[in-house]
Amino acid sequence: MPKKFNASRAGLLCGSALSLLFGAAALAQDAETSEPTATDTDGEVFSLDPIIVRDRDPLGRDADRANSIYLSDAELENARLGNAKDLFEGIANVSVGGAIPLTQKIYVNGIDLINLTTQIDGALQNNRVFHHTSATVFDPGMLKFVRVDPGIAAADTGPNATAGAVILETIDAGDIITDGHSAAGTLRLGYGNNGDTFARSLVLAGRSSGFEALGYGRSTTGDPYEDGAGNLTQGTAADMQTGLLKFAYEGDQGDRFELSGQRIKDSEERNEKPNFGNWVPPFEMELLPYDTERSSYAFQYSNTQGGGMWDPQVVVGYSDATVNRTDSSYEGVSSTLSGKIQNTFHIGSGFMEGGTVVAGLDFYDKDSEFTEPTYSLKERVKNLGIFAQARFDPSDRWSISTGARYDTQDFTGVDETDLSDSGGSYNLSATYFLTDALSLRAGYSNVFGGYQIEDNYKFWITDYSGFESSRGKNINLGVGWDAGNLHVSAELFRTSVDSARMMVFDRATGMNVHNPADVRSQGFNLDASYAWYNGSMRVTYTNADLKINGEDPGTYESQAFGFGTPIGQRLALQAQQFVPQLNTLFGATVDMAFDNDATAVCDTCSGLDGYTVVNIFGEYTPPSLSNLTLRLSVNNLFDEDYSDRATYGADYAADLVPLKEPGRTVVVEAVARF
Repeated sequence: MPKKFNASRAGLLCGSALSLLFGAAALAQDAETSEPTATDTDGEVFSLDPIIVRDRDPLGRDADRANSIYLSDAELENARLGNAKDLFEGIANVSVGGAIPLTQKIYVNGIDLINLTTQIDGALQNNRVFHHTSATVFDPGMLKFVRVDPGIAAADTGPNATAGAVILETIDAGDIITDGHSAAGTLRLGYGNNGDTFARSLVLAGRSSGFEALGYGRSTTGDPYEDGAGNLTQGTAADMQTGLLKFAYEGDQGDRFELSGQRIKDSEERNEKPNFGNWVPPFEMELLPYDTERSSYAFQYSNTQGGGMWDPQVVVGYSDATVNRTDSSYEGVSSTLSGKIQNTFHIGSGFMEGGTVVAGLDFYDKDSEFTEPTYSLKERVKNLGIFAQARFDPSDRWSISTGARYDTQDFTGVDETDLSDSGGSYNLSATYFLTDALSLRAGYSNVFGGYQIEDNYKFWITDYSGFESSRGKNINLGVGWDAGNLHVSAELFRTSVDSARMMVFDRATGMNVHNPADVRSQGFNLDASYAWYNGSMRVTYTNADLKINGEDPGTYESQAFGFGTPIGQRLALQAQQFVPQLNTLFGATVDMAFDNDATAVCDTCSGLDGYTVVNIFGEYTPPSLSNLTLRLSVNNLFDEDYSDRATYGADYAADLVPLKEPGRTVVVEAVARF
């Protein structure tokens, strides 16, 4: 089988990109002393430098955030009319497979998002509903902040952070309205020729006398797209509608109340198994009507002027995900009610002077239900946790973060089996600054994962005698260089999940039986960013080795059970340069995956071929219309015929056609701010 990764072409592309970057840098004035350009609505460049976003996080410089991934302003802005793959395309160790939003699943260091705690505006999200779809679909146009904690997460991040956390925050009125104004809005229009896909979104925001309101809506519609070989990819037509409403009030004393609600709906004919491309000819996969919906609601209270011994936060959230097969009345629904009460104690004396201790309690009530005309099956788990996390700098060179939590759980199975368990979790992270620029870091966490709810489309008669609560163990060792506009980071990581849930159908008994699996991913990550006058770049590389019960898995062994995916080696590069004389921004991205032969684990499956995908874009702002931006993009410039490394089934080509990414696509967009 021919390999799609061409080392010579990859080297040429990287060399050309770097030549472009440093050639542009040579045109810069005072590049060594200039500050990275910030994001606003006055036409300045959105920077690729993640340090800008890290510094907006009040805890961004604490030890437990040292290995966290922050998406830059440019990454968020460029994905506004896109999807999760567009959002994370520049982060090599966060992989998104599935080609269309309905099926896109996220993997961090090769580990499935199911094993990470996920929050939107503080509300815990459902991580599972149907293994052929995603329960965590989200719209990048809604987001203002994205942080990924790979492996190690602090105790106050939330429960079940077995392999880390993904934290998302939606846009506020203050993100849209500039100083001195009381109202603002943004209109975006986009058209892609591959699939005749039309996207449009509108944000309106207003504020007065402490009150804020924001409304957001988006619609994306189109036809099935063609892959890089020119073949029509059935079941990929776009039909997604999203909306967000957000209200807030902040009093003179800093008391802030915030209420948000969002909904994402996708109704379209999909393949019977939506994350498959098709069966191998002459067999043909049936198209079926899918009606899917996910929603998330959150209420938050905090005090923006909090300090001393009183700095409270209260969060109550509810989220759900529904997958409905309208041809058969099959429906799967997962929902989560969650809440948290915490206080931050600001320490004013002793060796922790200037540090903080966050303490509180949280809970969740999760259930997952499958219904069809003659019966209904449900699993449910309740969790109550208490936690404390201390963050302090014992000297000018040291930064320490350590914490613990204790969780207790009650689980109810489809046959009313009741199980209970409890366990402690602890974490320790430390950063030591050898110089003002050079730092070393290390972290470890041991996390009670508890009972994981299963995919509800797998609910049959189940034997729970072998069901165990899971536990995660994470270690991270890293080094960072932070000098001026250059930021470089390297880390070694290892994540293991013991007793991960795996159900196997026993034909002899006609029941699902539990066969717990041990999952492990280890490897290293590299991350570098550089900003110069009106330009910036970011390059990331990951090398992750996934094992299931000590063996190399294929995509079936890893993805079908929610464990992870065999990422192997991946490199992502982003670069952009603003030319003030032309009022134009130019940019490019490169996504490379290297051959991975470790997935050839059966007689009919092969390894995963590598690929190189290049996207380019240009933006123009007319001098007389500074609030209007016109953008032209060419995605998959060289028409690469490929499935993303995190997509299911590319190693089972003898049995199925994997869901492939779109071929060359020309996209035109217009953004108007008013």
